[in-house]
Amino acid sequence: MADDENRRSWTQIRRFEFIEWKLFWEGLLNRSDLEDQFDISTPQASVDLRNYREEAGENITYDATVKSFVPAPDLKPRFLKASADRLLLQLRAWMTGALPREDLWFKTLPPVAIAPDIVRHVEPKMLRAILRAIQRKEAINVLYQSLTNTRWRMVAPHALAFDGYRWHMRAWACDRGDFRDFVISRVQKIGKSEAASYDVADDIEWNTITTLRLCPHPGLSDEQAAAIRRDYGMKGNCRSIEVRLSLAYYFIMRMNLDLADLPPQRAQVSLENLSEVKEQIEKARAETKRRLAL
Repeated sequence: MADDENRRSWTQIRRFEFIEWKLFWEGLLNRSDLEDQFDISTPQASVDLRNYREEAGENITYDATVKSFVPAPDLKPRFLKASADRLLLQLRAWMTGALPREDLWFKTLPPVAIAPDIVRHVEPKMLRAILRAIQRKEAINVLYQSLTNTRWRMVAPHALAFDGYRWHMRAWACDRGDFRDFVISRVQKIGKSEAASYDVADDIEWNTITTLRLCPHPGLSDEQAAAIRRDYGMKGNCRSIEVRLSLAYYFIMRMNLDLADLPPQRAQVSLENLSEVKEQIEKARAETKRRLAL
């Protein structure tokens, strides 16, 4: 009985969130919106609207001219965490087929387009085997295609990581005796599995969180630098970004932060502490080797 009450409470809160979403993003709400989105009856939709107005009536008013509910001028959502980043991510996910249309609460979608993304395909069976190996702390034999050769390798994955373009498995390389990244889409086959012997605590690069200080390129004019600070949401002159040390390399490469000869207008940003981060990576690798040698 308690579970039923909790479920009812969750579903009603979800519908309250929907009400505020429509008010915040579309500026219009009809009872039929609730009926269509949640497949509920007209009486239930009326109850939801009445209950919401009892909870947060200051946020909503009925406009007889448009025959719809509209947001109050000082709308302050209680159940919705308004996030432009989340909404744009949802639109992108819908465009790429990762999110169904019904999960977008727009009555009419705004015109939207994205530049083509080169997708690195990952087979579900491959990912399932990797996830099981992580869960069971096992090593799996994989036929791995690197840029130099294709061969069977025994690896023990302990985490997944996304570099902005590709998914990797962070793994203990049994044949090399160190921790490495393996691009999942380069795994052609998966063979037998066996118990693995490694300690994740020894993967210093993975366990270390570093801070990247991203700043406008020093070669930009004041006006150009101001535009870049706004683009990246920089407080003051830099934006601090926390990232696992094992992923810092990919971020630096993706943003061309290691290319000192790029024109300022092309580079746009620079990494204020690039040398410091490189030194951290070297020290982390050295510490891992030291631990493994004990």
